[in-house]
Amino acid sequence: MSAGQRTAADAVVMPTYRRYPVTFVRGKGFYLYDETGRPYLDFVAGVAVTALGHAHPDVTEAVSRQAGRLVHTSNLYYTEPMAELAERLVRLLDWPDGRVFFANSGAEANECALKLVRRRESRRAGGAHTGAQTGARTDTIAAWGSFHGRTMETLAATGQPARWEPFRPLPEGFVHVPYDDPAAVEAAVTASTAAVLLEPVQGEGGVVVPGEGYLPAVREICDRHGLALVLDEVQTGLGRTGEWFGFQAARPRGGAVPDVVTLAKALGNGLPIGACVARGELATTFQPGDHATTVGGGPVVCAAALAVLTVLERDGLVERARKVGAYLREGLSGLVERHALPTGVRGRGLLLALELASDRAREVASTALSEGLLVNDVGPSTLRFCPPLVIGEAECDEVVAILDKVFRGLA
Repeated sequence: MSAGQRTAADAVVMPTYRRYPVTFVRGKGFYLYDETGRPYLDFVAGVAVTALGHAHPDVTEAVSRQAGRLVHTSNLYYTEPMAELAERLVRLLDWPDGRVFFANSGAEANECALKLVRRRESRRAGGAHTGAQTGARTDTIAAWGSFHGRTMETLAATGQPARWEPFRPLPEGFVHVPYDDPAAVEAAVTASTAAVLLEPVQGEGGVVVPGEGYLPAVREICDRHGLALVLDEVQTGLGRTGEWFGFQAARPRGGAVPDVVTLAKALGNGLPIGACVARGELATTFQPGDHATTVGGGPVVCAAALAVLTVLERDGLVERARKVGAYLREGLSGLVERHALPTGVRGRGLLLALELASDRAREVASTALSEGLLVNDVGPSTLRFCPPLVIGEAECDEVVAILDKVFRGLA
């Protein structure tokens, strides 16, 4: 698309994004290609979505095969791909009593989790009435800097007040505390608290990694007060951090198992699917009529997700994310040593951030784009790297070389 065509597109598409001036027409592996055929090394991956890279043959084949057989039935009926995918997810989590609700996005998966907790509390308090009528616990503790979605409920859960202002009044029932601070969680618990909602690593908040003891400490607090621990693994789940699930990095390993996990992004490798997985009492809280979706968990997206899980396991991509992530981190640390603008690296696996000395992240990302590299300015002074898990050391070296050139030019 020419500049004029992009302007015409802007006239008919709502301006909810500040799009970069490039139009992609195809992708292959870890590269995207514009209409001229120019390749761009993709270290954004659709914001941690295309974990297998673009146009992965296994996903393409699974989608094509399923689309030729059955696309939609609604959730009034059973379909084989949904049943198989739910079974695979609870097995990966090692939750024999786990159950899954399939949605279309991460925000919907989180919305489901919040409703699930509220429904459990209303049942405990006496049935189908509202919490105000029954005295049911309704509040959720979340963290400042968090991001859980853009529906009204998940926006209220998101700990970023700047995002709230245009949409007030927001739904009530959310209390925010500093991230990586178990004492703050403890202090926030009241007789109205029902759950704690956290990300194992804050992605949209700037790739903020908590201490290893944080999630186990919160788990202990939840157990002591009878609260549900809900972990938003929309960005961190399915290998991104070098573990199948981000919470598995906590030490001791078994000390932070949540009651509910939400997934999306990598699950469909670009197709719209989200999942809310619950165990224990919460797994059987919903009854017919409590929650629903028309197209969530459809046969085609579930077939794609099954192919994603198969490739992740078969090709050892979780371990690859851990090893290649460490290599990329080392390369980015070298940029900090050689240049004044980058000041630090943080993250886990292939979810990394490069912090800058000033608010020039958009400028760096734009300049990198002109050099054929896609990186994400997740904050004014923060660049996020969340590439496909299929990348190798050679691609990491290419990224570092391009950024070396970019930082020299900007100096």
